[in-house]
Amino acid sequence: MKILVAGSTGNTGVRLVRELHKRGHQPVALVRESSDTSSLPDEVEQRQGDLTNLADDVTQGCDAVVFAAGAGGGSSEEMTDKVDRDGAIRLIDIAANSGVERFVMLSSIGAGDPDPGSDLAHYLEAKHAADEHLKSAGIDYAILRPVALTNADGGGDVRLGDAVDPQGKAARGDVARLLADAVEGGEWSGRVTRMESVMQN
Repeated sequence: MKILVAGSTGNTGVRLVRELHKRGHQPVALVRESSDTSSLPDEVEQRQGDLTNLADDVTQGCDAVVFAAGAGGGSSEEMTDKVDRDGAIRLIDIAANSGVERFVMLSSIGAGDPDPGSDLAHYLEAKHAADEHLKSAGIDYAILRPVALTNADGGGDVRLGDAVDPQGKAARGDVARLLADAVEGGEWSGRVTRMESVMQN
């Protein structure tokens, strides 16, 4: 499959691009002009685009899209809205209108019911808005909601669903593997899945 990855140069996105490439897919890395692309495999296609100003043809030729982007910690509320909410919604609409078969969203624990008293309240509200839009966009979707991310590769041992500890940790390597699974697997279709890593390395 040809798979557009938004957030392809981030800590999780780079791992995802490599994982998809290893599985024999054709990842397409969505990059900004200023992006550091040195961690991406040389043979991976790069497509220029900015989540705050996406072109209508950004998903052209792609079978699936994975949104693994984020404004990042320390970003202003305005930038969080532009990337995590509005950028995601715009990309969902473009994908739905261009015949993309599946949209996989990297969301976050707590996005289903944001706590207004949380330090992450604004971010989670932005993610919630994007998730809800995806559910109603008329495109096959999967939403992954990990707990707090670490930069570990993970050991592949994960816990999914209601048994997940909201205070647990999720290794970015495990998250990337699950996002790739969600692109490929029919059992992920139409599901919102919470996850944490059981063992990290």
